[in-house]
Amino acid sequence: MSYTAAVITISDKGSVGLREDTSGPLAVEMLKNAGFDVVYTSIIPDERGQIAAELIKCADERNIALVLTSGGTGFSPRDVTPEATLDVIERRVPGIPEAMRAESAKITNRAMLTRSEAGIRGLTLIVNLPGSPKAVRENLAAVIDSLSHGLEMLRETQKDHE
Repeated sequence: MSYTAAVITISDKGSVGLREDTSGPLAVEMLKNAGFDVVYTSIIPDERGQIAAELIKCADERNIALVLTSGGTGFSPRDVTPEATLDVIERRVPGIPEAMRAESAKITNRAMLTRSEAGIRGLTLIVNLPGSPKAVRENLAAVIDSLSHGLEMLRETQKDHE
């Protein structure tokens, strides 16, 4: 089954055109290659309220099955993507970021420095990815095959209530 997906890039410089977004398009390509239907993309600044609002829009208004964010997971004071994600999710899914960090740690000891979160809001799975294209490739590759199964379990609930 094909699921809808969104990719939200969180970047102060990218949101005002001072930096080309390369991680978002890479995530889109990987999702499409895995059979997802990418129906929404955006680039927004590192603003907690704006990130939360974008996640809510994708989940509640657009009913998108999978929302990936890229960026804002580091140690900089402006890196607030995990906090914005925690503000809007109803249930955490810690295994996803744990798996991403474990796989990434095989490549770099800096993997432990990402603060990525994952969780469920309604019938939407939200996953934070780091901001660099290299990290997006490594982290998304570690979990992409399992995401469809998770969405199948999550979205089965919707069919049961229709």
